[in-house]
Amino acid sequence: MKKESGKSLERVTLIVTSFASFLTPFMGSAINIALPAIGKQFSANAVALSWVATSILLSAAVFLAPVGRLADIIGRKKIFHIGLIIFTISSLLCAFAPSIEILILWRVLQGMGGALIFGVAMAIITSVFPRETRGKALGIVVAAVYAGLTLGPFIGGFLTKNLGWESVFIFTVPLGLTALILSVVYFKGLEWADAKGEKFDWKGSIIYGVSIVLLIYGFGQLPNIQGAIFTLSGIAGIVVFIYFEKRQAFPVINIQLFQKNKLFAFSNYSALIIYGATFAIGFVLSLYLQYIKGLDPQQAGQILVVQPVLMTIFSPVTGKLSDKVNPGKLATAGMIIISAGLFILYFLTSESNIIFIMSVLFAFGIGYSLFSSPNSNAIMSSVEKKFYGIASGTVGTMRLIGQMSSMAVAMMIFSIFIGKEEIKPSNYNEFLISVRTIFLIFAVLCFLGIFISLARIKYMQNDNTGSTK
Repeated sequence: MKKESGKSLERVTLIVTSFASFLTPFMGSAINIALPAIGKQFSANAVALSWVATSILLSAAVFLAPVGRLADIIGRKKIFHIGLIIFTISSLLCAFAPSIEILILWRVLQGMGGALIFGVAMAIITSVFPRETRGKALGIVVAAVYAGLTLGPFIGGFLTKNLGWESVFIFTVPLGLTALILSVVYFKGLEWADAKGEKFDWKGSIIYGVSIVLLIYGFGQLPNIQGAIFTLSGIAGIVVFIYFEKRQAFPVINIQLFQKNKLFAFSNYSALIIYGATFAIGFVLSLYLQYIKGLDPQQAGQILVVQPVLMTIFSPVTGKLSDKVNPGKLATAGMIIISAGLFILYFLTSESNIIFIMSVLFAFGIGYSLFSSPNSNAIMSSVEKKFYGIASGTVGTMRLIGQMSSMAVAMMIFSIFIGKEEIKPSNYNEFLISVRTIFLIFAVLCFLGIFISLARIKYMQNDNTGSTK
């Protein structure tokens, strides 16, 4: 009976965490389709609309790591429930926002809720599933994330066209309520607070949050002098944060995990690099397909969906495989495939055909599948139980910082070659140079990341999970 009860808990946990993990990426990809409609209603400029899209990412990046630590102390289920409540309420508030400024404010709140959800989802999975099946479970949760990214543009476009942009936010309300009800009913009596009684580092959390905001905002303003000042201030803040955390008995981010646990460190660095080298691919190719190849948004979306569909299909497979095969080797193979694809895209021209692009996207889908689930398995299996929340929050933070950095690099290159001009036939040549430069930078970054990923393999134990416990 006990074994059957355990299997039942595993199934319910997988359903609830996958459901919740679907919400944030779905909202992110769905709302991008609704931005023109939002801009039209509020007469918002491009800068304001960009904040509608990025404010949720910035907010989530600020809260993810502290939330992971807090969850270890007061309980992961509690934080998970609070996150679902905040996310659901803020989604409803966004639908009835009276102005673009208020909408951005509610998006910040939505990002906080998303951080609470995603920051503990992997930690809960790791708490419930044993090592021998953990990779498969994490792979399914990762697949749910990619399913959100895949379905977002389709459902978001349909809702926006037929019911207005507000319906995109309203659509997530019953989803959030369902996940909350399921977790309340089936997680009864559970809490997963392995660091209960330890103190929470509020000062460190504030230093960290301010530093991340300065760094990400400044990076997005480069190469302007203002951007350089904010970026350098953010870097200085991170240095102060590391110095401060080393002297805390209960730090919000355990710096010693990076110093003493090389598997944890190299796996997180690999995640930061891969997201930094790939997140802007869809954005750049979307512009290329519409401006250079003359496709409409729907046609471009149908081509770009190749990558997330493959990621959704294969992530559970590679996750399960990482339970049996060294996850560091699988993740490194994924980085090699992605790096090769990025180098190939450096040769993109106005004459490149659609089949060529779809083939590269196919390779990206396979490469990302090989990387993401096994890398998450390596990270979560490399720490003690009381650090599961920190580990989950850290990998989420690496993902978000990498994503925002990727977009910042793309915008900086466009700014250098095109400036603030609108993309038009007269500067298509400069646009193509920008695209190739972006892909070259990403390819070099990903290539260097291969060696960081390889470096962690020697720290893997013979149990194939990479556990250092």
